[in-house]
Amino acid sequence: MSLRTLDSLGTLDGKRVIVRCDLNVPLRDGEITDDGRVRASLPTLKKLTDAGARVIVCSHLGRPDGAPDPQYSLKPVADRLSELLGAEVAFAADTVGDSAQQAVAALHDGEVVVLENLRFNPGETSKDDAERRAFATELASLGDAMVSDGFGVVHRKQASVYDLAQLLPSAAGLLIAAELDVLDRLTENPERPYTVVLGGSKVSDKLGVISHLLPRVDRLLIGGGMLFTFLAAQGHAVASSLLEKDQLETVRGYIAEAKERGVDLVLPSDVVVASSFAADAEHEIVPADAIEQSSFGASGIGLDIGPQTAAAFADAVSASKTVFWNGPMGVFEFPAFAAGTKAVAQALTEVDGLGVVGGGDSAAAVRQLGFDDDQFGHISTGGGASLEFLEGKKLPGLEVLGWH
Repeated sequence: MSLRTLDSLGTLDGKRVIVRCDLNVPLRDGEITDDGRVRASLPTLKKLTDAGARVIVCSHLGRPDGAPDPQYSLKPVADRLSELLGAEVAFAADTVGDSAQQAVAALHDGEVVVLENLRFNPGETSKDDAERRAFATELASLGDAMVSDGFGVVHRKQASVYDLAQLLPSAAGLLIAAELDVLDRLTENPERPYTVVLGGSKVSDKLGVISHLLPRVDRLLIGGGMLFTFLAAQGHAVASSLLEKDQLETVRGYIAEAKERGVDLVLPSDVVVASSFAADAEHEIVPADAIEQSSFGASGIGLDIGPQTAAAFADAVSASKTVFWNGPMGVFEFPAFAAGTKAVAQALTEVDGLGVVGGGDSAAAVRQLGFDDDQFGHISTGGGASLEFLEGKKLPGLEVLGWH
């Protein structure tokens, strides 16, 4: 497999290099609550500034719907980047307008500017090829080369990800190269035993991954809201827990396929059931096959795997050589229902091999629960992109960089 790397761009001294990062960080009252994605972009940015490039950083943040919206401004990100780089980072108040052009013209070798949110322009996410290409052409006029380093968006055919990479000499940054190296290790000859832990709310979000990974893994652990569809597929009542009835037949097929392939498909043996979906809801632990027998009867709602399951999952994870985890085990945002997720995260830090946190809610969970990034083999910066890669899908933002 090939991928155009930074070396393919030649000498960068004095060149204007547009870097497509994924700086889509969570904000609360204008403050960044998790700067993991900003920190993940640093190695590429430092390499470029050290090489004397004039670096133009662009990214999206949130879903502002194609028009400027102050709550989605990248200004807090530019400020944080300045702190992390230990150098002043300029900020342009638009993407391709006067402010951007003036800020780029003022750059000296080794300096950095952050452009305003790409999605303030409707051309960024347009499904119309001509509209998208027109915006990419305006962006391209700001630079001499393009580096794609926003792994979280490589599964999107967007102007700054796909079209821009066709309009300028382009290459993958260090973050994308690192992500692909890890994903390659998860799909091509992984060290065994190989365990995949899937959680999150919906089975339907993970269908492609389950299908693609079943022939490759030794063990598949199912937690989170999706566990109830698996329990229901086995004939168990799940009270008012999250259930995707339209996926029952598909899930039965997976259970049968796992058995046929000798994959150890592990479902929870106990569940934390609550009286309602609330942080302070009454709750109790019940066997997974007796959810409706809790004190809350048919109105009970499962919000976490139980302690017996958490211990079993932790044992399975820490005994593995390769682990990929995507999706929390419960409603980790509520402390009373975070124990299952914390147990899996802790076990992942003890893997003697490669332990991968698959981005998205899983990455948010480990940080919220007090773990450091360097306790894990790898924390992906792109949940959706990781899943689509592991489904075997073609990702337009990678193909345009020569990946095949």
